[in-house]
Amino acid sequence: MKYLLLVCLFYGVLAKHELYDGHAVYEIDVHSVEQTKLVHDFENDLLLDIWSHAVPGHPGKVLVPKVKRDIFENFLVQNGVQYKVETENIKEQLDKEDELLASAAERSNSSRIGFERMHTYEEVDAYLDELARDYPNFVSVVLGGRSVEGRPIRYLKISTTNFQDTSKPIVMMQSLLHCREWVTLPATLYAIRKLVVDVSESDLVQNIDWIILPVANPDGYVFTQTDRYWRKNRATRYMIANRCPGVDLNRNFGHGWGTASSSNPCQDTFHGAGAFSEPETEVIRDIILEHSSRMALYLDIHSFGSMILYGYGDGVLPPHALQLNLVGVQMAQAIDRVKWPSNRNYIVGNIFHVLYAASGGASDYAMSVAAPYSYTYELPAYRNSAWFDGFLVEPAFIEQAGYETWEGIKVGARAAAAAFRNGKAV
Repeated sequence: MKYLLLVCLFYGVLAKHELYDGHAVYEIDVHSVEQTKLVHDFENDLLLDIWSHAVPGHPGKVLVPKVKRDIFENFLVQNGVQYKVETENIKEQLDKEDELLASAAERSNSSRIGFERMHTYEEVDAYLDELARDYPNFVSVVLGGRSVEGRPIRYLKISTTNFQDTSKPIVMMQSLLHCREWVTLPATLYAIRKLVVDVSESDLVQNIDWIILPVANPDGYVFTQTDRYWRKNRATRYMIANRCPGVDLNRNFGHGWGTASSSNPCQDTFHGAGAFSEPETEVIRDIILEHSSRMALYLDIHSFGSMILYGYGDGVLPPHALQLNLVGVQMAQAIDRVKWPSNRNYIVGNIFHVLYAASGGASDYAMSVAAPYSYTYELPAYRNSAWFDGFLVEPAFIEQAGYETWEGIKVGARAAAAAFRNGKAV
């Protein structure tokens, strides 16, 4: 019976990816600002899924449906834009990811949170309760609010003094704001393990209070079990002709809202009706504001690209940009020392100057109202395989993703805490 269930699950998973049959991943190489804008505008006009933006010196990746491939290729050729088809049919990779993750889950033979497989929203939610029960003097679970579909949005508070010592700085981190970026979840779960279960560096828990939100977009994360590349939340009130649900939560925060995002609900960067129009971003805003006087470091964990980025998304640098860059480089170097050689070294810089203009981002908002040190991590794609790239996860990389990211987080936490003790001097 167990074997039969696994077989049924496996073939059910294969069927769910029919949506992506024939979709191809293109790598786009642009050579000028003019080409960059031309390609970006056309990608948006075609409503393509832009995985990473092409800029001079940094190729971009875009997922193109089968029915739009000829149109897209003709446009690139006519405008002299270099490209290559990296993956002819993304469904093959999606099927392979499911096969490997299902096999890993079978081998683990455990319902406990570990790093041999990915975990569901329900498993993570139950794990938070388990930690609060096992470590009642150190860990508490807080219900921040509920998602569009009514799921609890809960986070951990980790503190040796129950958050009562106002001389201690606070570090906040979150993952899965963009729900398809599965590899970000091991980063927050690994941090929880090293702060609560397997504590080897006591200064991090004695000198710092922690807030960790593992699943910032629960509805979206649950939906990715059906539609693997879903990015937004699951709001339906903006739909056009019963199409295009969802808001990009990382364009829905209050700093610069609506200036470098989309007003089209069918775009992946749709910013919603207004800043904090979504319950998921309201929860994060309220946490930040509640602890604004002590928040020293804010980390929003994303993937992919091997980058550590800081604000602001409009290219305007804060007065302490040099210190932001310095701490960012120190975090990146810590990760690079332990990363897999097959992954490239981390890039550090302002999001606008490294990538593109973006508005309404979580890390921009956090820095504008609370945390002097605020970053977006872009974890690497797993590249040591012919099968995987982008947002897909192989079991072999799950623990490594958590481990190497934690090495960078430690450096940032200590640096931000030292600045806080000096009166948030930067």
